[in-house]
Amino acid sequence: MNFLQPIGGILLHFLETAGRLALFTGSAVSHAFRPPFYFRILGRQMIDIGYYSLPVVGLTAIFAGMVLALQSYTGFARFSAEGAVANVVVLSITRELGPVLAGLMVAGRIGASLAAEIGTMRVTEQIDALTTLSTNPMKYMVAPRLVAGLLMFPALVLVADIIGVFGGYIVAVHKLGFNAGNYLQRTYDFLQAEDVNSGLIKAAVFGFIVTLMGCYHGYHSKGGAQGVGTATTNAVVSASILILCFDYILTEMFFTK
Repeated sequence: MNFLQPIGGILLHFLETAGRLALFTGSAVSHAFRPPFYFRILGRQMIDIGYYSLPVVGLTAIFAGMVLALQSYTGFARFSAEGAVANVVVLSITRELGPVLAGLMVAGRIGASLAAEIGTMRVTEQIDALTTLSTNPMKYMVAPRLVAGLLMFPALVLVADIIGVFGGYIVAVHKLGFNAGNYLQRTYDFLQAEDVNSGLIKAAVFGFIVTLMGCYHGYHSKGGAQGVGTATTNAVVSASILILCFDYILTEMFFTK
């Protein structure tokens, strides 16, 4: 029965981590709704997560839209259905590519930044100093970042949707020879509020996941500089995996009848 020991150890470690994460999440969410509120920190995090992430999200979205238009045209040309390119571009960007690509890109930027920042505070005992000064670390560090991620990710994804559709428009009109008015009209006629709303709800969930993973791994880091590096890596990897998992779950909820 010795071969079962490693399996049991992995299972127990997984359950321990899941329980610690659940307690951390519950504590952070509860502190987000209880005073005192640190609005200055919240505003700073909203600028960092939202405004400073616009360049990378915008570049990702516009090239995703351009590539999607090219690939769609290549595929539909085999069936003489080139007119469906506008429909595919707007539907794919608003439902899937906008929130998922923005989530993955910002996970690499914000998730790593949060884990490194909070992890450095942990290993240098700054978090213990906050507790000594009667300041709750969860309320001061974690709650504002979770709220900022929850608020700013939908705004980022909305901008990414617009830029991504515009990228598809540029390729379709200036390279593939589509009529600009007809392309825009087909995009407008095919787009529904449900498509945009589902993407924005996904964005809010992804924003919560990215900030939660960054804060969690940074808060529980240990072992000096090496521990901070490990926490940063774990934050990005876990956030990316959870984004893809929850993308399927939310898609199943929204579009399966």
